[in-house]
Amino acid sequence: MAGNQLGKTLSAGFETAMHLTGEYPPWWEGRRWGRGTVGWAAGVTGESTRDNPQRILLGRPGAPGTGAIPKDKIIDTSASRGLADAVDTIRVRHKSGDTSTLQFKSYEKGREKWQGETLNFVWFDEEPPEDIYTEGLTRTNATGGISFITFTPLLGITGVVRRFIIDKQLGTHVTQMTIDDAAHYTPEQRAAIIASYKPFERDARIKGIPQLGSGRVFPVNSDDIAVAGFAIPEHWPQIAGIDFGYDHPSAAARMAWDRDNDILYVTATHRMREQTPVMFASAVRHWGSWLPWAWPHDGLQHDKGSGIQLAEQYRDNGLALLKMRATFPDGTYGFEAGISEMLERMQTGRLLVFSHLRDWFEEFNLYHRKEGLIVKLNDDLMSATRYAMMMRRFAIVQTKKIARPLFSQTNASARNDGLGWMM
Repeated sequence: MAGNQLGKTLSAGFETAMHLTGEYPPWWEGRRWGRGTVGWAAGVTGESTRDNPQRILLGRPGAPGTGAIPKDKIIDTSASRGLADAVDTIRVRHKSGDTSTLQFKSYEKGREKWQGETLNFVWFDEEPPEDIYTEGLTRTNATGGISFITFTPLLGITGVVRRFIIDKQLGTHVTQMTIDDAAHYTPEQRAAIIASYKPFERDARIKGIPQLGSGRVFPVNSDDIAVAGFAIPEHWPQIAGIDFGYDHPSAAARMAWDRDNDILYVTATHRMREQTPVMFASAVRHWGSWLPWAWPHDGLQHDKGSGIQLAEQYRDNGLALLKMRATFPDGTYGFEAGISEMLERMQTGRLLVFSHLRDWFEEFNLYHRKEGLIVKLNDDLMSATRYAMMMRRFAIVQTKKIARPLFSQTNASARNDGLGWMM
């Protein structure tokens, strides 16, 4: 998933050639086949398949053997009917002595043309319709094969994109490539290319970030809020935010506050699906038992099985959740008000994020509105960050003393400061 003209099709073409020939470089850590393979390579139309995957693999028309597949490995090719210079099938000599076969396909002829065959691999060049992607993937089931897609995500959060960046189905992986990774461009060329794109499509065309509905919630360049991680000064207060989940991920964001300059730093994150309170607490307990936690209103709900309040379950597992749910100092907790403050802080350099927190930036880049409303999917770390920001007034400085939780209503009411714990 990459920007335009950065080398994604070239990369997949050479991987395809390796699977067809069995000739893998020593550094290759991906899938290997020690025997002949059967695969498909496909584009949107017959013309785009000829002009892209076929060109990369074979070379331009009239120059066979100048592409990724060495000329001495090509046994023969058969022409495609009805399209000039298009190839239907390539037969390739595999290192094992077997013969590998690659057939070219297109999406325009529909799902029915994708049925029947059993394959080792499928290469989709440009994003396919979801039914064709599923059908192509099915062709590899019996062999335990693979599929790979090379595309610029101009269609937004489609069903296919969602599988990889939101659902993150087992066995999937995303490699993103930006224009800064393309060493064949000079800085001047990069600047000119970036300037040539319209603002609403720029992230997709230069960074491989899906184009989003009515627009991003935070129209801020991620580079402008990313900072290299550093040791937190001892006098800075800290707090964490939690977004409860199970079917969707539970999430945590740890925050440090440079109070003198009023700058908030997101310094650590955790996000995981299907985690019980016990599992979640175990995963973040190393952040420190002294650390106060901000939490949302759904923590007031009671578990249907045990009848115990959700927030209390996390307290029972060692997290110092604040006595009260996340609110602003005036007692309100407006969703859009929190989003507005986050955006204003980002725009003024007062909300910064450690640059290695890739899961945070993944959500940040995909967080968008549709018809004016925020799409509340894949937003768990954004929510956890918002709760911590709202409750920063209860952030504390780490101390060598051990915080002793006060979880009973009687003791908690002894201090009407929202903390629910004491030194």
